[in-house]
Amino acid sequence: MAARERLLVVGGDAAGMSAASQARRLRAPDDLEIVAVERGHHASYAACGIPYYVGGVVEELDSLIARTPAEFQERGIDLRLRTEAVEIDPGGGRVRVRSLDGGGESWEPYDHLVIATGAVPTRPRLPGADAEGVHGVQILDDGVAIRRAVEDGSPRRAVVVGGGYIGLEMAEALVMRGLEVSLVDFADQPMRTLDPDVGALVADAMRGIGVKLYLGEPVEGFDTSPDGRVTAVRTESRTLPADLVVLGLGVRPASGLARDAGIETGSTGGIVTDRRMRTRTERVWAAGDCVETRHLISGAPVAIALGTHANKQGRVAGIGIGGGYATFPGVIGTAVSKICHVEVARTGLNEAEAAAAGFETLSVAVGSTTRAGYIPGGAAMTTKLIAERRSGRLLGAQIVGEENAAKRIDGLAIALWNGMTVEEMTGLDLGYAPPFAPVWDPVLIAARKAADAVERDMRSGS
Repeated sequence: MAARERLLVVGGDAAGMSAASQARRLRAPDDLEIVAVERGHHASYAACGIPYYVGGVVEELDSLIARTPAEFQERGIDLRLRTEAVEIDPGGGRVRVRSLDGGGESWEPYDHLVIATGAVPTRPRLPGADAEGVHGVQILDDGVAIRRAVEDGSPRRAVVVGGGYIGLEMAEALVMRGLEVSLVDFADQPMRTLDPDVGALVADAMRGIGVKLYLGEPVEGFDTSPDGRVTAVRTESRTLPADLVVLGLGVRPASGLARDAGIETGSTGGIVTDRRMRTRTERVWAAGDCVETRHLISGAPVAIALGTHANKQGRVAGIGIGGGYATFPGVIGTAVSKICHVEVARTGLNEAEAAAAGFETLSVAVGSTTRAGYIPGGAAMTTKLIAERRSGRLLGAQIVGEENAAKRIDGLAIALWNGMTVEEMTGLDLGYAPPFAPVWDPVLIAARKAADAVERDMRSGS
């Protein structure tokens, strides 16, 4: 009888526990021992739900936890919380771990290692950035700390630094909690993954819910009180009083542990893997926000932190460890968000990204409504499509609107994934009924306008 192998998973959220669970489905406990270590107080949770927990939309923290350690234990997965991996020894097939609750250190052996260390919030190296009251947003513990600060500290003024998805969602959450909210960003628009014309619509939506925007203003530092609490955010143009600061500057792959062990990382800072999520170090796999992957439209390496990707990549790694075969093909950058009543979505490349990838493009932005005009409750929406000149191939799409506008991005993502042209998209057989869409769905209107633009360009011969 073959000796039992051992799988060690570093990181207990989406990618890590997906890998562990999938490996367990394919290999029984007497064939594969599975141990997972997680430095936080929680594992297998919905990190994307943190803003909604802070805002009070989700009341109970347990609602964000998919499975408890006890549930994993029942499935033959030894999940150890508050245990941090501090060193990987690939040559010896072992990882040094430390108990964060005073249990000391030990070396854990492995036959297979999955690195799923996630991402870490970007924290500026500025005076006062580590002051009490300045919060990053990444793990569930961060959400607990911010909600506690809101409920127990009774702050009146909050400043969000950074206008990406998490920054905007946290701004909304704090508005819902009754705070005066300002948002500061060095860029001239929120959501830099959108084109400026679409980003302007998002800015209008933010101002509409009472958020004061200070765009094009880099933060220079954080003022603090004698006891070390943050009191204000300083930009080159002003000082904004703050009882609470949230950093929404994005995240970067938490790949330092792997890099220190000689495991290859790429230009994005993410761990390099093949399509099966294997690193170039024997017996070591990686998945989730700590890895880099390939953008299927530009072909460039990217590191995009999304739970959807992490779950898929973890599943692929787990299947491989379990003896099966699966691959992760890459990403196209589909994402959705919501700022109160306004929904935002994008997929593929924006105009600047397409140009950087060497494409010549044509773009159209079309206003329409979410329902037939005679049905009450409809709302305005804008759909923007970016197509390649001559070929008309769809390269990207963006949507800003209300009342279920954003999920229309899924149809556009499918068209993009399958290499469709905007002309081909005009014939898509989309669902229609007056409560759901006009007789010409906004996606079809935009596709028709884009196809017309491609045809005019072809005729002009320019």
